[in-house]
Amino acid sequence: MPNWTVHAETFVGRHAEASVRLALSDTRVVAIVGPRQSGKTTLARRIADDDGRAFVSLDDAQFRRFAREDPAGLVRSLQSAAIDEIQRAPDLILALKREVDERPGPGRYLITGSVDLFKGSISPDSLAGRVETIELLPFSQAEITGAASPRFLDRAFAGDFPAIGETRPTTDLIERVVSGGYPAALARPDPARRRSWLRAYARALAERDVSEIAPVDKRGEMARLIDHAAVSAGQLLNMSGLGARLGVDGKTVDRWLVLLEHMFLIRRVRAWHSSRLKRLVRTPKLQFLDSGLLAALQRTDTADIARDRQKLGSLLESFVFGEVAKSIALSDDMTNVSHYRDKDGVEVDMVLERSPGTIVGIEVKAAATAHPRDFRGLQRLKEVVGDRFACGIVLHDGERILQTAPGLFAMPVRMLWEA
Repeated sequence: MPNWTVHAETFVGRHAEASVRLALSDTRVVAIVGPRQSGKTTLARRIADDDGRAFVSLDDAQFRRFAREDPAGLVRSLQSAAIDEIQRAPDLILALKREVDERPGPGRYLITGSVDLFKGSISPDSLAGRVETIELLPFSQAEITGAASPRFLDRAFAGDFPAIGETRPTTDLIERVVSGGYPAALARPDPARRRSWLRAYARALAERDVSEIAPVDKRGEMARLIDHAAVSAGQLLNMSGLGARLGVDGKTVDRWLVLLEHMFLIRRVRAWHSSRLKRLVRTPKLQFLDSGLLAALQRTDTADIARDRQKLGSLLESFVFGEVAKSIALSDDMTNVSHYRDKDGVEVDMVLERSPGTIVGIEVKAAATAHPRDFRGLQRLKEVVGDRFACGIVLHDGERILQTAPGLFAMPVRMLWEA
């Protein structure tokens, strides 16, 4: 078994834990949100045990029934508590609001949710001003290897990379990509068992979990949508084409994709735009947050990639996107992610933007070296944004860091978790 996999009995430290504990020191309600099986329950239970607070799981049928029938009564019975999977009894959120308004104090409640609680329609009240939300996605590569929280994003926005350098070879990059970061998947040393768990996980989301946040008449079609979305990962989103394959209209596809976004399965990456440019494509791209899940849905493993290296392309882009998303979730600086594409076909996989408009471009290449043509999109973006351009990076499957021009770098993918 590769040395980066996770034993089931091993606790893997989460970089978000410090943020959760800090938020509990000055905020009435702290919400840990993220996909099912990302480690929210483990983290919440660990903190609850340390703090001596009650732990209530709404996956438990008895607690769930009590929470649905008498949410105010359940909340009144708990001076402070960790409440797990709160989306299973959404009326609890309004009861929590009333309770913390009547008896304010920091750290009253730690809640977890497997949907994006405060962006969807599940919540009857936003708890605005009373809650801090912390996103917990599946394991990052830095967490898997036991490294400190990476500084890649901060260094990118500062343009703080050496002009030339070497890193250790990433001999297991493909294995990392196809395994992803879900704890339960990584606890399975057999790759076939890992893929089986991931496909079953996707089916459970489509056939069971989605019904908890919105009525969906055609659950079988939702499962098919996930499969079709996996084929389209990393591409411009064609909702009418997806709808035609599923026998539904584009508006229905849009509504279903919103649900998958709220469950942290996918993200639609908006197109970067500028009022000064008229020739930009405005269609969003579709990305999966976990490359292991995407690989399982695409029925792709390491042997497939060894036979056909082109199959690594969309998976590696998903892998990088997920690592960037996990770093953004830990950052105090709001970072927006988009993609660049113009009508000449020039593109940049990811455009990261921080206030006051500072731009970083990232291009992902499934090759051991970067070629001059790989910088075409980054060079175009640099020309467009001018002084706002912090740097452009081509991430590759090699060992060498090289500055090819002012503000333009080629570097190994492992810099995402080692920088």
